[in-house]
This record gives sequence, structure tokens and C-alpha cells, in this order.
Amino acid sequence: MSGRSRSTTGLAGLFAVLGILHFAKPKPFEQIIPRALPAKKQLVYASGAAELACAAGLLHPRTRRAAGLASAALLVAVFPANVQMALDLNRKGSTTAAAIGFARLPLQLPLIRAALNAARETR
Repeated sequence: MSGRSRSTTGLAGLFAVLGILHFAKPKPFEQIIPRALPAKKQLVYASGAAELACAAGLLHPRTRRAAGLASAALLVAVFPANVQMALDLNRKGSTTAAAIGFARLPLQLPLIRAALNAARETR
């Protein structure tokens, strides 16, 4: 495969949008960080910066391999926040919101796969 695939471009776009949102609207992201972790706002900003770095790296052939691997690692690292969100929605949200929260969890797998595929794309 030469160049950048649509899935890589889409993943970069997703990371770019989410990275910007981490800085523009940090509160919703702070709320889903597992309670045991300290410095929630700093973690939100750090993960937002990591998402922006991954987005930029995925777009350039020379950095795509490292960015793809970093993107997969980032998706694994933020998975506990997604679990926390689903648990919170289950506890205090509507049945529909809880179902959506839990349904989102397996969607991490295709995103991780897309990140690993991006790491394998050639220049």
C-alpha cells in the first residue's frame, strides 16, 4: 500500500477533532477519567496534546509508523476512561445513554486496528 489510506486519514481527523475538544471543552473529559487518577485536568490536556501529535504524525509518511503505534497505545491508554463513562451512564443516565456508552467500548478495537494498519503503510 502506498500513500495514506482513507482509514488513516479518518483516524487522523478523529484525533485532531478530539484533541482540539480536549482543550476547548475539558470538563466532559475530566468527568470520565477514572476516580482513582489524580490531576484530571492535566491528564485531559496531556491526552489532547497526544491526540494532536498522533493526528499530525499519521498524516506524514516519515512519521506514520511511529504515530500509528503511538495512536494504538493511546487508544489502549484511554480505554479505562471509556469504561468509566459507560459505568457512569449506567448508574445515572438513561437506559439509552447507558446502552450507547457500553456499545462504544468494542468500537475501540477497529480504531486500534486502523492505527496499527497505519503504522504498516509505506511511504
